[in-house]
Amino acid sequence: MSREYAVVNKITGEIVSRSAGFDEAAVSERMELSEGRELLLCGENELSRVNLELLEKLQEAQEANRAKEVFLSNMSHDIRTPMNAIVGMTALAKKHIDEKARVADALNKIEVASAHLLSLINDVLDMSRINAGKMNLSNELFSLSDLLHDTLTLIRPQMEQKNHDFQFLIGDIHVENLFGDPLRLRQIIVNILNNAVKYTEQGGKISFQVYEEAPTDTCPLVFVCQDNGIGMSASFLQRIFDPFERVSSSTISKVEGTGLGMSIVKKLIEAMHGEIFVESELGKGTKVTIRVPLKYETIKVETAALAGKRLLIIEGDETMQAVYHRYLDDFDVSFKLVASASEAIAALTDADFRSESFHGVIIGSRMEHTGNVFDLGGYLSKSFPQLTLVLVSEDNWDDIEYRANRNGIHHFIPLPVFRKSLLNGLNQAFLSAGEQEGASGTPDLAGKRILLVEDNFINREIAYELLGSTNAQVDTAENGAEALEKFAKGPEGQYDLILMDIQMPVMDGYTAVRHIRALDREDAKRVKIYAMTANAFAEDIQKARDAGMDGHIAKPIDIQLLMQVLRQFQ
Repeated sequence: MSREYAVVNKITGEIVSRSAGFDEAAVSERMELSEGRELLLCGENELSRVNLELLEKLQEAQEANRAKEVFLSNMSHDIRTPMNAIVGMTALAKKHIDEKARVADALNKIEVASAHLLSLINDVLDMSRINAGKMNLSNELFSLSDLLHDTLTLIRPQMEQKNHDFQFLIGDIHVENLFGDPLRLRQIIVNILNNAVKYTEQGGKISFQVYEEAPTDTCPLVFVCQDNGIGMSASFLQRIFDPFERVSSSTISKVEGTGLGMSIVKKLIEAMHGEIFVESELGKGTKVTIRVPLKYETIKVETAALAGKRLLIIEGDETMQAVYHRYLDDFDVSFKLVASASEAIAALTDADFRSESFHGVIIGSRMEHTGNVFDLGGYLSKSFPQLTLVLVSEDNWDDIEYRANRNGIHHFIPLPVFRKSLLNGLNQAFLSAGEQEGASGTPDLAGKRILLVEDNFINREIAYELLGSTNAQVDTAENGAEALEKFAKGPEGQYDLILMDIQMPVMDGYTAVRHIRALDREDAKRVKIYAMTANAFAEDIQKARDAGMDGHIAKPIDIQLLMQVLRQFQ
């Protein structure tokens, strides 16, 4: 039987030739050209199917190439933008070196541009590692309250800059300490909130809700972010998780980023065995719902130090007033609520007159007709020295600690506050009443000795200056071998802390630490050693711990984190 046949190039999909009147056995015969092209004989129906498959693959390849070209174009622009700011502002700072205000302004802009550049680089590296199957998640204990506080501290300045109406809503959270990867979970939330800010116009509305579903062996946490921004078309919604995709709109003048954020978010959530759902309508905003199941630790509430204590709470926000009632009434804690500083001073004066003095004051997040909380703290600590002052705030404690301490506020509970974290925080405040917890943002380490191990001259100079501000004595080594020699030849107990780079010539940081821990002397076992390195992925942190290190500080150095580590050596 004869029929028409075609010879098809399987690589290009091109029909090489047609003919008729051939033996049917020839249809199934395969031929390969010497150039590596494979030809297939087939009938018209089979030909249509093969051509359709080839066409689809060709279109997929072309779309992938176009996406990569767009990505490279975007990356070239997006990387050059902050780099231009860094280079330009550095030049301006040098030109106006004697003008303090101009230099400070330039440095602030360099800091912002550097953070943006780092986020671009992190996105690209994250996507590369995910695609290579090398993205490992840590499994460590963390506080949900601390995680949300840190996240909102990062995102609030952007919302304030665009004058967004932001609502943060919390369900009745019972599980507060969880096991998982807090850095990656924060990355997910920051990315979602960043998108809401980015695609919501000036004065728009954004809400962020957190609640838990009934815990079993895991606690399913649900995060819901909703905005009234530009929204997305149905067609874009279908490809929102594709790499390199970014919403474009005439109402948004400039969209920064790699277009990798949502793709990374989805892969991270899937790695956590969670789910993400996106609902959106063009011109009407977007709603993103994330559900992540996490293992949890049951925390015991400690209230022994609160027994017999009377608290005065200054809080003008009605929602927070209800929160204090709900949390403290359950544990029969004696307290009085007032809405302003003037009411607080009147209540304190009246209580002293009646010999029913308060023992502590919670300075809340909102107060009526009140200016500076630090001025209020200073007045209260001088006029009523018996009081234990506790600040409950959305501020970053590292940024305000020095001013707070100088005004008699030595205890801090971050917002959002949950039942157990509030009670345990108050209990700890009264246990340590009279003690100053961390006198300032920069600790005084006079009499302490630190070994700084860093092969890069500029990085070594930066770290040396930062450590020098603590009054500690700082020794330096340029590689692991030199660090090992200095430690081994020095007297026992010479160093209180070693800050160890990882990638160094002669001997790397991991090897150096293993050799130090293996030395036959007591201080080799107990000296604190922290990795201070650009190796910043979860597996790098684990490798540092496996080598015998006590912690990890990623580069570029987060000064607040460094100072937080150093404060434990005061």
